Amino acid sequence: YRPLNAVTIKNKYPLPHIDILFDQLGGATVFSKIDLRSGYHQIKVQEEDIPKTTFSTRYGLYEYLVMSFGLTNAPAFFMYLMNLVFMNELDKFVVVFIDDILVYSKNEKEHEEHLRIVLSRLREHKLYAKFNKCAFCLKEVAFLGHVLSPKGVAVDPSKVEDVLNWKQPQTVIEIRSFLGLAGYYRRFIKDFSKIAKPMTALTQKNAKFAWSSKCEEAFGTLKKLLTSAPVLAQPDITKPFDVYCDASGSGLGCVLMQEGRVIAYASCQVRKHEVNYPTHDIELLVVVYALKKWRHYFLGNTCHIYTDHQSLKYIFTQPELNMRQRRWLELIKDYDLEVHYHPGKANVVATALSRKAHCNFIEARPTVRVLCCEIGEIEMPTALETELYNLVLEPTIKDQIIAAQKQDKGMTHIRDEIHDKKKACFKLDEEGVLWFKHRLVVPKDMELRKKILDEAHTSMFTLHPGSNKMYQDLKQKFWWTRIKREIAKYVSECDVCQRVKADHLKPAGMLQPLAVPAWKWEDIHMDFIVGLPRTPKGYDSIWVIIDRFTKSAHFIPVKTTYRANFAYNNSYQKSLEMTPFEALYGRRCRTPLNWSESGERVTFSPNLVTQAEKQVKFIHDNLKRAQSRQKSYSDKRRRLLVFEKDDHVYLKVSPMKGVHRFGVKGKLAPRYVGPFKITEQCGPVAYRLELPPHLAAVHDVFHVLQLKKCLRVPEKVIDTSQIQIQPDLTYEEKPIKILDQKQRSTRRRTINFYKVQWSNHSEEEATWEQEEFLRTKYPGFLPSTSN
Repeated sequence: YRPLNAVTIKNKYPLPHIDILFDQLGGATVFSKIDLRSGYHQIKVQEEDIPKTTFSTRYGLYEYLVMSFGLTNAPAFFMYLMNLVFMNELDKFVVVFIDDILVYSKNEKEHEEHLRIVLSRLREHKLYAKFNKCAFCLKEVAFLGHVLSPKGVAVDPSKVEDVLNWKQPQTVIEIRSFLGLAGYYRRFIKDFSKIAKPMTALTQKNAKFAWSSKCEEAFGTLKKLLTSAPVLAQPDITKPFDVYCDASGSGLGCVLMQEGRVIAYASCQVRKHEVNYPTHDIELLVVVYALKKWRHYFLGNTCHIYTDHQSLKYIFTQPELNMRQRRWLELIKDYDLEVHYHPGKANVVATALSRKAHCNFIEARPTVRVLCCEIGEIEMPTALETELYNLVLEPTIKDQIIAAQKQDKGMTHIRDEIHDKKKACFKLDEEGVLWFKHRLVVPKDMELRKKILDEAHTSMFTLHPGSNKMYQDLKQKFWWTRIKREIAKYVSECDVCQRVKADHLKPAGMLQPLAVPAWKWEDIHMDFIVGLPRTPKGYDSIWVIIDRFTKSAHFIPVKTTYRANFAYNNSYQKSLEMTPFEALYGRRCRTPLNWSESGERVTFSPNLVTQAEKQVKFIHDNLKRAQSRQKSYSDKRRRLLVFEKDDHVYLKVSPMKGVHRFGVKGKLAPRYVGPFKITEQCGPVAYRLELPPHLAAVHDVFHVLQLKKCLRVPEKVIDTSQIQIQPDLTYEEKPIKILDQKQRSTRRRTINFYKVQWSNHSEEEATWEQEEFLRTKYPGFLPSTSN
């Protein structure tokens, strides 16, 4: 079912974490487990999806009527079903993991009632269990690779037998497989990574595989410890937790304890950038790791952190912290914890724990197939009536280069130096062909070089690669002086690349701020707010008028905007360093907060004119500084682009909104049209273009952001009249011609497909579209069907 799984929308329903499932078993003394009989086969497949489960045998094709193993959504859907069935019993006396059910109780009397409820639920939903795989009323039970008992959680001895019988690994893959299986129980083993370190070193990149005595010792020690792993206690969320932390240059390690009993071990490997952390940060990092690892235990409970770094005790009272420590401190404050100093010698935590190794149990080995073909003589009868064609054979590029080498006088000089052993990098083969190391030397023949560049850039086997990709392709086979520079120049002058490829440079054109007005209401800005609910008088928009000098605004004509008008004019403006009301009237607005500051003395002061002139000068200087600051910020994200008169430029266009066929997916969709000639510079960042007659509706003055310099005017300019550019520099993609038709049959219906040529594109860029899509999106394009 690999092809079916590849196109199936994945069910994101989560599977529970096994370690978290065991946390609810504290206090349980009686256990029962129930295993469903072929759990997946108890769920029917919808009738319309049955054909998708078809599989072939030598007796024919068969279909699954029930859910099959191997379907990508089977585990998630079955987990969803089981949670739905036992929703009221989960986390009370039932644990479910896919088709495995565990019932637990504090005594046998409760257990009988719990079993009755669980079995009734299964009967109600017609789910059947396999009796010989079930076990009831046990003091100790094996469940999900662990042994559960009133004492806690232990390793399942039957699962450990695979580790004990493991032969000495011979490859890196076998080491990862062993560490992955043993690492499943690493929460039971203290110093797991310290013991396994010689073996994990062999799994590193570029490490030479050499099985040493240390590896053999680690291999045997892990086997021995798995057979004597301790029983981990179950957590009690009503009591405080103890966490012992330690960190070193190779890893972070911590252990979770409660009342002197170990609940779990945890560890992770230090990343490359974390190795450079100072001691204080690396010791704080292991605390953060423990809090994230066991977050579900600590939230709402008291936690005691023990560390061998004494200065962490004062992390909450330190006056100066770096940004990393401040970020971690915000996370730590979510927990009720106390940090205690614990000497390193007395620390029970491993000092070199590392991340569990992930393994892949499948090793693919190439199969050698020997193909033997015996070709006999082929007798071809002579045709009496045939059509004659002219077959023209042209020399390959390699043959042309070899021939050009013999005619190039510069190659003779290099050959002489090769004989004198002055050119160590050059060599001649048996046929007298000149090579630079393993690359063929191309002589200084511009037509030949252009032919090579055309083949690598515009042929049917390439799709206009960039200069770096093109250089990487050509440098494997060819060499000539300054090849990289010529490739970059060739790509930059390619007409298709200039029109199609996106520009990744900073936006062009520096910010051009307007001149600061000399007096109030000398210069204004106007705009409209439209689309508002219609009033009884018929108004549905607001006319906004703003004084550019004082920033004061008028909102006309809706009466309900008076409060917005007042609030805006009474708000502080950064560029003015005062409110627009104060800038316009020379005093602060009367409000309940400022009534005493705006009396009659201020309003009718004899020095009002003098104060107003000083205030205007103050505002003028502030606006100048604000414009300078805004320009400096804006110009950091822009680049200077200047054109000269008679230069040729491309004009940026874009597909209309909602047209995604070529505007987004098409790599060769036009982004620029032209080139067009510049006739005049209309300002620092605006130019007038000489546009063709069919673009008369488009304004001929453009900002430099819309222009792109044409490095080489193409000999054949593409006719832009075919693109039908709108006045807002957009264009629409629409079907113009049907090139072919085909049908595809399914079990239920026949689907018609049409090969469509689109506007602004050639026949080579035609696409296959469904008839339903074309009739819905473009009615009238397809011929009407007769009944």
